[in-house]
Amino acid sequence: MTAPALEIPPAAAEVFGASLPQLEAYAALLAGPGVERGLLGPRETPRLWERHLLNCAGLSSLVEDGQVVLDLGSGAGLPGLVLAIQRPAVQVVLVEPLQRRATFLSEAVESLGLRNTLVRRARAEELAGKLEVDVVTARAVAPVDRLAGWALPLLGSGGRLLALKGEQAAVELAAAGPVLHRLGAAASSVVEVGSVELGTHARIVVVERGTATAATARSGARPSPRPGGISGPSKRKNRR
Repeated sequence: MTAPALEIPPAAAEVFGASLPQLEAYAALLAGPGVERGLLGPRETPRLWERHLLNCAGLSSLVEDGQVVLDLGSGAGLPGLVLAIQRPAVQVVLVEPLQRRATFLSEAVESLGLRNTLVRRARAEELAGKLEVDVVTARAVAPVDRLAGWALPLLGSGGRLLALKGEQAAVELAAAGPVLHRLGAAASSVVEVGSVELGTHARIVVVERGTATAATARSGARPSPRPGGISGPSKRKNRR
């Protein structure tokens, strides 16, 4: 099955710049193999750029060069692969427990030539104490309280969970308040990123880990020192 031709919105060139050809290649993978394997609904194809790729682009402004980012429940690679393409100086780990999704991600990373990206087939709970990163990202994975329980044990002190959310982001964050307190979160907020005009506007729930989390304490896990916690191909080999 040949992927349908996708109309690229004019804003995409301004948003992605020199990364646009790689984003086009990724969009073709989503519209082709991604739909064929059930990672993306066929009705999403016509709005792939506006609803998915551009929607993920604004998150990049909250990540610094040199940071290690773990994309939790990466699925088809949103927002992790978009970030990896936009920011070659950021190391991205795509974490996905389902085999067919992890296989798609691995094939996409190879096809797109992303040397800053690793794929781990695992659940977040399996990586706690083995992996320590600067940022955890998530999109359409779970409510904030559950996300924080999975993400905070993977973060170093001061690390942040960045969860892409919709219009009810503030309501969801408020409801998660007691759980975040129990988990030892140092701070939390809703940050608006991107541009409405360019189609990149998004609401990000930001949760910062404190010096220790209740989740880590309960598990008895000790976070591994960076950067050795990331297994798979060496970080040196996968940097640009």
